[in-house]
Amino acid sequence: MEENILEKSDADLVSLSLENSEFYGFLIQRYQERLKRYILRIAGGVYNDVDDILQDVFIKVYKNLNGYNPKLKFSSWIYRITHNETISFLRKINRKPTTYNFEIDAVKVKTIEEDLTLDQKLDNAKVKENLLRIINNLDKKYQDVVMLRYTEDKDYQEISDILRKPQGTVATLLRQAKSQLKEEILKNQHLFS
Repeated sequence: MEENILEKSDADLVSLSLENSEFYGFLIQRYQERLKRYILRIAGGVYNDVDDILQDVFIKVYKNLNGYNPKLKFSSWIYRITHNETISFLRKINRKPTTYNFEIDAVKVKTIEEDLTLDQKLDNAKVKENLLRIINNLDKKYQDVVMLRYTEDKDYQEISDILRKPQGTVATLLRQAKSQLKEEILKNQHLFS
């Protein structure tokens, strides 16, 4: 039975959860680790409070499950709630996220190289530290879209839904962020070779 439930779509699990709250645990199971990593990325490593924030997220999601619009991807909706809850928490403790805790692997490095149309290949051994420094020095508005695009693998529509910005604005922000990233990488090319 549990195997069949885990194969269901998010929308199906939402419907089942609305009928019987016991099914909500399967949504939690599906999203818990992803959202925990996302919170850590936004909060820049506020490890002690991640579980509290995550608990608040799942409570808020459950309370608002009736308000979920099935025309949107559930993942975008739950990420938006997670984003907002994390930012609210950081405001409560008078702390702004100063750096993001990005995870960059070889696949993401290749994606960044392709998106920025870099002529040279980035040396994977040196990339993480230097690329993270450059990303963390971007304007905050660019950090959000870069993180969602490259670490959460969200498409433009999902980023738009999560940040509640028009898709055209997301495209513009990503284009500007890519331009800044490319400029900084080229300016600091010695750090990547």
